[in-house]
Amino acid sequence: MTSQTRLKISGMTCGHCVAHTQKALEAVPGVTQVEVTLEPGGAVITGDASLDALIAAVKDAGYEAERDS
Repeated sequence: MTSQTRLKISGMTCGHCVAHTQKALEAVPGVTQVEVTLEPGGAVITGDASLDALIAAVKDAGYEAERDS
């Protein structure tokens, strides 16, 4: 089932950070679409990837993430 997940992401400071984070999230199996924003620091991910996998991808890219309720 395809759904949307919103993440709060901290640590991004520039457009390169956004691109790096977007690429990391797009590489997660099950992700079909990603939109990362610098301000206020977040991402909307569409697909069926698990929350844990999405957060791990952001952390592996060098940033902090948590679910945005």
